[in-house]
Amino acid sequence: MTSYRQELEKYRDIDEDKILRELSAEELAQLDLELLEMDPENVLLPAGLRQRDQTQKSPTGPLDREALLQHLEKQALEAGERDDLVPFTGEKKGKPFVPKNPTREIPREEQITLEPELEEALANATEAEMCDIAAILGMYTLMSNKQYYDAICSGTISNTEGINSVVKPDTYKPVPDEPPNPTNVEETLRQIQANDGALEDVNLNNIKDIPISTLKAICEAMKTNTHVKKLSLVATRSNDPVASAVAEMLMENKTLQSLNIESNFITSAGMMSIIKAMYHNTALSELKVDNQCQRLGDTVEMEMATMLEQCPSVVRFGYHFTQQGPRARAAIAITNNNELRRKQKKT
Repeated sequence: MTSYRQELEKYRDIDEDKILRELSAEELAQLDLELLEMDPENVLLPAGLRQRDQTQKSPTGPLDREALLQHLEKQALEAGERDDLVPFTGEKKGKPFVPKNPTREIPREEQITLEPELEEALANATEAEMCDIAAILGMYTLMSNKQYYDAICSGTISNTEGINSVVKPDTYKPVPDEPPNPTNVEETLRQIQANDGALEDVNLNNIKDIPISTLKAICEAMKTNTHVKKLSLVATRSNDPVASAVAEMLMENKTLQSLNIESNFITSAGMMSIIKAMYHNTALSELKVDNQCQRLGDTVEMEMATMLEQCPSVVRFGYHFTQQGPRARAAIAITNNNELRRKQKKT
């Protein structure tokens, strides 16, 4: 017997090009069909790449969705209904259920006799009054939580429905939108530039149409202002250029005590410039920078913790740390800064 390897030797010197030249067009098409690599198990491929194209008909034209729907509807209407294997006659089979003990008699030892006045009061009580009485007696399993707490917390009959009533949700109380910020941005900018002594609190929260140039001008004017003690720029669409202007302002301003720049579009680069500027500021006691457009990163959080450790003037810092290490360091630093502030007030 010849081995398998010896059987393959006779195919080594075959001329494949000669064989392909001798094939007809039909045989070549059949060969292409057999050589197609299809993967019917791969659901990520479209249907045309998961199975061979076995259609030989030419296309009849573009897809007409309305004609297709009409054809399917016509075909569904013309299709006859299938007959039931067992025809329905409406006949009732079996015996109706009859409970063995429809009414349970209460034993004599379990019967409770009340005074005539109480018997009359309970007999004439409405369902709402019975619900309140059950709540007062602690029978909370007979009613919903809302009915129970309404009866306990109010001094009058608050339940308008009975014990077996359907549990309904609380009525929706619409919450009105907050009124827009009435602050005049241009007038506030002029007061800051003029170092107006009557202006100590600048609140520009939720004013989303302030130009970036105006925000930078406010920070520029704050460098020399000596009366404003609180500056709030929450949700003003401030970005990194505004953050750079805030950092420059913190390095020169000596009277600002509270700064809030939460809910803005400041990235880690802009926040890093603000944190580094805090090393040159000894007046700011409150800084809030949380809820920015993206995560600030571990490097910025470590720099925040270092800043709080080296800046004893900061006693309130608004930021939600994502790492345990900087969070613990910041908590200890804030505690130490507040203790130092308390000792300074005593002396």
